[in-house]
Amino acid sequence: MTPERAAHPVLFLILFLPMGISNGYVVVTLGYLLTHAGVGVVAVAGLVGVSLFPQVWKFLWAPIVDTTLSNKSWFLISATLTGVLMIATTVVPPTERNLMLIEVLVFGFSLASSFNAMAADSLMAHATLPEEKGRAGGWSQAGNLGGTGLGGGAGLWLAQHVSIPWVAGVVLGLTCVLSSLAVLWLREPPAEHRASLFIDSLKNVGRDVWSIVRVRTGFLAIVAMSLPLGVGAAQNLWAAVAGDWHASANTVALVNGALGGVISMFGCVIGGYFCDKMDRRTAFNLFSVALALCAIAMALAARTEMMFIVFTCTYAFIMGFCYAAFGAVVLEAIGAGAAATKYNLLAGISNIPIIYLTNIDGWAQTRWGSNGFLLAEALVPIAGTCAFVLIALATRRFFPRTVAAAA
Repeated sequence: MTPERAAHPVLFLILFLPMGISNGYVVVTLGYLLTHAGVGVVAVAGLVGVSLFPQVWKFLWAPIVDTTLSNKSWFLISATLTGVLMIATTVVPPTERNLMLIEVLVFGFSLASSFNAMAADSLMAHATLPEEKGRAGGWSQAGNLGGTGLGGGAGLWLAQHVSIPWVAGVVLGLTCVLSSLAVLWLREPPAEHRASLFIDSLKNVGRDVWSIVRVRTGFLAIVAMSLPLGVGAAQNLWAAVAGDWHASANTVALVNGALGGVISMFGCVIGGYFCDKMDRRTAFNLFSVALALCAIAMALAARTEMMFIVFTCTYAFIMGFCYAAFGAVVLEAIGAGAAATKYNLLAGISNIPIIYLTNIDGWAQTRWGSNGFLLAEALVPIAGTCAFVLIALATRRFFPRTVAAAA
């Protein structure tokens, strides 16, 4: 189905704020408060793992969103639950004694935000014109990054500067709830895949998911998500290697935190518009190669703090382009139909190269130092682009070009 009138893409930024806020609050705000209360780093890492679990596996319960209630209802319920549970978390003193209760609450609002994101995915997929998939992908990813900045940066600032501990939770929680206002400007998408019996609805969702694999657009999207394209694994290791550039802790916190997030947001929005001007899979590969070239240039440049700032910020900007291209490729591949399940299946696949490229980068840094790390960060994605081109050429006669799922 094609919408009669496209929704303004800024609405997608608002829709994806709760997911980013919940993640940023755990990783930055809670992580900082707990470590400064004497909780060990291992325990904090475990809390982050608890938070990430629903986000990694959410494709397993995505069919629930596609087969029950309306997308708007799911968004309102999940946004409210996310906000309420975040407020409840800030009422609990961040101490080791309360760690188990905090973990339960964190798991709760992370699970709620996963339903929120899936409802947003479905609303976005149905409310976007085919020629505007790039802009939608860019603005939605900007919302995710912006939410992370709010949940992390703003949450930590409020926690440190306001004497009442639950104020941060109220501000962030209400922001999650108020994001529901965006659905007032969106139409509830049709649900032709739903049947009178729940089991029949699930079967229809399964057929819709299989339709992605059977067409070239979907198949190549799966290939792209499986390869190390636009992964940006170096972002996970900047803090670990910053000493080689004589970068201070404050510098690392700035470029790998608030400043880097804002720069990536701008990259998302600009990159999204570029994705609508060319083949979106081509854009994804081009942006990935640009990210690789940035890593190579950083390896060749002087090892100074200023060069660290310049290249990490440039990297963050190009990474925004990659985020936008990811969203555009996925939206183009899934069409409409059971969009929540299809979007999150592809998003789940895309986590695999993040994991293995981060491990490759870490191994290369240990064996050959930071230059080896940067060269691995560049050469592996370039090899991924070469593999994508070869697979695309080898399979171009085997698939129809239309997106069968775009009902």
